[in-house]
Amino acid sequence: MGEDDRTLTLHGIRVAVLVENDFEDIEFSEPVKHLREGGAEVVIVGTGTSDSYKGKHGAQVTVDADAESVNPEDFDAVVIPGGYAPDKIRMSQPAVDFVKLADRHGKLIAAICHGPQVLISADIVRGRTVTSWHSIAVDLKNAGAIWVDRPVVIDGNLITSRKPEDLEFFSSAIIKLLVGKIEARKGVPLKAVGV
Repeated sequence: MGEDDRTLTLHGIRVAVLVENDFEDIEFSEPVKHLREGGAEVVIVGTGTSDSYKGKHGAQVTVDADAESVNPEDFDAVVIPGGYAPDKIRMSQPAVDFVKLADRHGKLIAAICHGPQVLISADIVRGRTVTSWHSIAVDLKNAGAIWVDRPVVIDGNLITSRKPEDLEFFSSAIIKLLVGKIEARKGVPLKAVGV
């Protein structure tokens, strides 16, 4: 992330981060770190199968709530890290419904790597431009998405990225769009915050 991104303030912003076992550790830790450094309140949301989940590389995460107990209207954004976790998250109807409702309410939804699998299950990619880990490109296309091979893609309230190497672009896009939300609440034009 650039120096300018680190100086942006996210106070008053609430972000739900969806997790399950076998999430990609760095795709969880990096966005969460940048969001918290910016002053956002980060709420770790699980599927309800456990109180804590383990990443692919050993990181242990304790959840703050499960998907059934949270309301997307109470958040400004949802972040979905990749790894093998999204395939498990999409088996949780409350988690899928949470993402679907968040999209319906215009909340920012950011998914990286295999994270867009959850977007497929929530049926929110049809006609939208996205990216992902290359192996699920065909799944996204079959779900009606326009898939492109770029480090980060922003389509309305959706942010998608391909892989851990894209995390700087992914985190930066999340921060800038959330700052845009704050500035829009204050009546500042979005172009003024570089979005």
